[in-house]
Amino acid sequence: MLERQWSVAANQRSDYGSEDNSDFIGIADILTFIRQRIVLIMTFPFLGLLIAAFHVATTDAIFTARTQILIEPKIPELLQRQSGDINLSLDTSQVETQLAVIRSEKIASMVIDELGLIDNPDFKPLKSPEIEERFERLRGVIADALGTNEDSQDPEVEPASTDTDATEAVESELELSEFERSRRVVETFEDGLGVHRQGVSYAIDITFRSLDPELSASVANATAAAFVREQLETRAAAARDGVAWLERRIEQVRKQMNLAMQMTQQFRARHDYRVGGQLGATAADGEGKEPGEGEGTTREGPTLEELEVTAETYREMYQSLLTAYTNSVNQQPYLIADARVITPATPPLGASHPRRTLVLALGGLAGLMAGLGLAFARHTLDRTIRTPRQIRSELGLDCVGELPRVGWLGGYAQLDEVLRQPESPFSTSLRSIRAAISLADGPLRSIAITSATPCDGKSTVASNLAALCAVSGMRTLVIDADGFHSILTKHLLHSPDEKNQDGVEQIKPQITSVPGFQFDLLPSPVSDAHRLTTPKKMKDLISELEAYEIIIVDLPPLTSGMHGLAAASVMDGVLVVAEWGKTPSDLVAELSRILQATKSAVLGVVVTKVRRLSTRQYRRRAARAAH
Repeated sequence: MLERQWSVAANQRSDYGSEDNSDFIGIADILTFIRQRIVLIMTFPFLGLLIAAFHVATTDAIFTARTQILIEPKIPELLQRQSGDINLSLDTSQVETQLAVIRSEKIASMVIDELGLIDNPDFKPLKSPEIEERFERLRGVIADALGTNEDSQDPEVEPASTDTDATEAVESELELSEFERSRRVVETFEDGLGVHRQGVSYAIDITFRSLDPELSASVANATAAAFVREQLETRAAAARDGVAWLERRIEQVRKQMNLAMQMTQQFRARHDYRVGGQLGATAADGEGKEPGEGEGTTREGPTLEELEVTAETYREMYQSLLTAYTNSVNQQPYLIADARVITPATPPLGASHPRRTLVLALGGLAGLMAGLGLAFARHTLDRTIRTPRQIRSELGLDCVGELPRVGWLGGYAQLDEVLRQPESPFSTSLRSIRAAISLADGPLRSIAITSATPCDGKSTVASNLAALCAVSGMRTLVIDADGFHSILTKHLLHSPDEKNQDGVEQIKPQITSVPGFQFDLLPSPVSDAHRLTTPKKMKDLISELEAYEIIIVDLPPLTSGMHGLAAASVMDGVLVVAEWGKTPSDLVAELSRILQATKSAVLGVVVTKVRRLSTRQYRRRAARAAH
């Protein structure tokens, strides 16, 4: 169905070229599609703009303050001289760790305690209002715009309402425990906080969103300050822990050093180091050992050398720890954080949310896309008569003309429209239809007009076509053979005479002249009584009515039954009437097959209630008539 619909649209090209059978979609086809569905397409962008405006007007304005900090691993020059192996680079994981610290609840608790956010009534959760509240706000906005807001005119009403809301808020807060209140404040803080890294740099943006611009700037600055302060406190705590550990370690090494030195001194006091040293050396070398001297002498415990080495080792350890302790104590005043604020937050001048221009643009764009999608779906699924090319390609019939709507409201024409408004587009189009059917091969004395459904406007076409022929000086007769609806008889003859309706020879007296229309009418009761829808009786009647130059027969529609179309086979020509955008093409195709089966001479299709006329068709027809 999709390919068939677009192939039909593709065939709607210039009548002057050879592109009638082209299967490609051109700009002209797209423009035709847009013109046909312009109302539907433009309705949805309008609705989208209305919804976007409703959202903008009823959404709380949110202000975003931004501060920027810089993470840097720089160390003061004094500390750089004391340590030669210093790494001044940060990897991604280290920066992400700093971001996690900023988002932590520790920083949140520090900011909440510093600013007293638990007891601040302006520190509210950022939540979208309910639909009822949105409509209430819209009512207030409209009332303010029209100047009919009674609350704003009465200064005593608004404070009372404000006090009531404040009282309800306080009561709801009192119902919560201290832990629940603190948790809600922390969650509100985390919802409004935003921490982002600037590209691959060490710069970090800290943003905070709030309903109050002053509060958003205060919280953003307090968050940056709390992070820097947390860095200093962490480094100071680590330095204090290091100094305390050094103090304990120094005390341990000092005791061990004193003990080793004491043992060395005691050893020296008990021994003759000169002799003992020689004996020890002789015993060690294994030579110069005299009998009886030093025999049985053994060394038990550490030697003097071992005691001296141990004492010296503990002394060096003690000096090293004293040096480290002195450096740690001297470095404490130089402790700095790895981050510093490079851009403090200021109260924003405008709201960051909702973005009015962006929301309105997205609303209009979304509505336009929805309108185009729905129009395309309707175009794809539409199986009604709309264009002359569709009639030719799907039905194999010619479109002899299009009759537009009449009036500002787009209604249909009256039965005497050509007499009321002879220069209107409807009258001009009907004269073009008459000129088109006059070009048919052979004389056209009898013309039948039928349709697929009863609301297509065939009776209006029959009446106005007859009036047009009568005005031109032709003696015209209209036969109302549609006994199921009898539009012409009911509206042109308010009280038709139903006497003497037996026998064909008595039909002529039943023909009535219609006042103001200049043509005669055979009412539907007479047609039904004499069964003029049968081919033989219709043919005999037409042969008998030689005084009329043209006879127009209003036949029943297809939905009334196939038997009502039998008389079309004896007519010189048959006009099929279809309503633009209403009549299904399948019904018109079925009607065409029935007329072809009865060997009726189908002149073409007249499309009624057309919103836009195909001007190219009339140009082509005018050019052909001129030649």
